[in-house]
Amino acid sequence: MAKTKRAYVCSDCGADFPRWQGQCSACAAWNTITEFTIPKTRAAVGGGAAAASSYAGGTTQVQKLSEVESKDLPRYSSGVSELDRVFGGGIVPGSVLLLCGDPGAGKSTLLLQSIGSVAATKSSLYVSGEESIHQISQRAKRLGTPNLDNISVVAETSVEQILAHVTAQKAEFVIIDSIQTMTVAHNDSAAGSPSQVKESAAALTRFAKTEGVTFMIVGHINKDSNVAGPMQLIHIVDGLFSLSSTSDEKFRVLRTSKNRFGADSESCFFAMTETGMKQVKNPSAIFLSRSNKNHAGSACTTLWEGTRPLLVEIQALCNSSVTENPRRLTVGYDSNRLAMSIAVLARHGGIMLSDMDIFVNCVGGIKIEETSADLAVLLAIFSSFKNAPIPQDVLVFGEIGLNADIRPAANGIERIREAAKQGFTRAIIPKANASRQVPGIEIIAVEDLQEALSAFDRICNPV
Repeated sequence: MAKTKRAYVCSDCGADFPRWQGQCSACAAWNTITEFTIPKTRAAVGGGAAAASSYAGGTTQVQKLSEVESKDLPRYSSGVSELDRVFGGGIVPGSVLLLCGDPGAGKSTLLLQSIGSVAATKSSLYVSGEESIHQISQRAKRLGTPNLDNISVVAETSVEQILAHVTAQKAEFVIIDSIQTMTVAHNDSAAGSPSQVKESAAALTRFAKTEGVTFMIVGHINKDSNVAGPMQLIHIVDGLFSLSSTSDEKFRVLRTSKNRFGADSESCFFAMTETGMKQVKNPSAIFLSRSNKNHAGSACTTLWEGTRPLLVEIQALCNSSVTENPRRLTVGYDSNRLAMSIAVLARHGGIMLSDMDIFVNCVGGIKIEETSADLAVLLAIFSSFKNAPIPQDVLVFGEIGLNADIRPAANGIERIREAAKQGFTRAIIPKANASRQVPGIEIIAVEDLQEALSAFDRICNPV
């Protein structure tokens, strides 16, 4: 009988401890530490890792790095052009990609649409650990998934059995739905526990790298919108992609958090319909669907999402506070940067807002993670304070420094060109981004806050 030892692991964050305790000292969660047994020696691992290794072709060999043949593996399409762009130009053979999201976000739907196209040229296998094969078949027919005769399907949760099926079917593209239902035989813990998730992902990755099989893995998220399971899961996979809904539930946003084969800040948009996920090729048009009437406190800016610009609307509202501590509320924008912008506006612009409630919203549920929107936020606040609407054909971007200087944004010309395509005719931008002119749009270059406020007055109050 194999020697075993006990381990105590937090089911929320995956931290392990030498003994049981009521609270996890790593994530501060209560009553999340569970006990399970693990093999004491590697020889005891006969079910999972050893089986995966046997499927992968036996022992490995040590080679000189100079003697290793460099292979440029050709990518192949997922059948969804926006998905290919997020992946970095297509799917790399032998990669392990993790797709996470809320229940009902459309993870299984998107992958089922993808496998239908991949199956035209690649041997494909859909492994379900949550639904029956009849449910999968019903959804595939409803979505109109092509090449059903070329897609194999199996309901299985044992990693050893899954790898056996992959070998028998000679599958090149495999969907695992989901990693939280997978188990390895040598681990006694329940499915979904940190140790099972880690061991299952490790076995699948080891097989993928040696056999060149691509695994698309579905993952769950916890209440904090983080990947459910240990942090090792994120380190093991080649790519981590999250699928979420916009605030109005009309669209789905696929974002990249990690990608070894492409940019790690890409995003794409889909519309959920009865026949599946429809690609949105021009997301800027979605987030700029404003009314024809100008309203004070609204400014348009452009964000850089991966390899392309995205135009969004920033809304701000200033209102006299009835409390001793005025509120500062943001949706989609960093509250610390809002506080900085208010301080700069007061110190260098002479606009005192200490007795005002200030609310900032990024329309469409987009979360701003770059600093190029600072100037747009500041001018939107100033617009609301002065009750002076900014014309809808004006674009604003630039970073605000503590000394009130306007700093340039990366890919400035590309941002302006995208605005020109959407009908913008004027742009208030940093002086450093105004090195070249773009046909059809007037460039208003500003160097500091005073110049930006002067440009605002000229635009909003023309003589």
